[in-house]
Amino acid sequence: MSTVKVLNQNGEQIGDYKLNDAVFAVETNNQVMFDAIQVALSNARQDTSKTKVRSEVSGGGKKPWKQKGTGRARQGSTRSPQWRHGGTVFGPTGLQNHSIKQNKKERTLALKSVLTEKVQENSLIVIDQFKFAEPKTKEMIKCLDTVGAKGKTLIVVDYESFNENAILSAFNIPTVYFLYADQINVYDVMNADTLICTKEAITSIEEVILNA
Repeated sequence: MSTVKVLNQNGEQIGDYKLNDAVFAVETNNQVMFDAIQVALSNARQDTSKTKVRSEVSGGGKKPWKQKGTGRARQGSTRSPQWRHGGTVFGPTGLQNHSIKQNKKERTLALKSVLTEKVQENSLIVIDQFKFAEPKTKEMIKCLDTVGAKGKTLIVVDYESFNENAILSAFNIPTVYFLYADQINVYDVMNADTLICTKEAITSIEEVILNA
């Protein structure tokens, strides 16, 4: 099993944690990771784009010219699709559904793969706990600097070690965001430069993935 250091909020090593190789040391699969990102982006897409069909465009109630005798093609309305300012044919209706799915085994493998990459890149930091006596953005910034967090940082906690003051301390830091262990997903992990997990969160992640 791979072993990582367990740090406290002051950046001091207070122990080691043995990662489960079935979760954090698998053979990575780029295709399922790519598919998982496509699923996340597609399912987050807002299906609100819409164009007006001829019945929704204002005007055009009068027949532009008489049916016969002009030598021109018959026309019933200036809001037909072939006219300028006419309605749109086959445009988006606002009801389109862009969501796609990925099967369970692929989702699990994608999450294992991205977690393995974080370990290989030394971008996984395990901390014993995140606890603050009161919400302090400066204290959170100091803590992140001390433990070696860089760039966009995803902090994963479990419900038992949840500390509201810690989350409130990170609200004003645009590059830091929190997730609970059961909310961890491929997109957020891959989007983060540094992944910080509490010991309890790591245990929860391993249990959820291995029992999936």
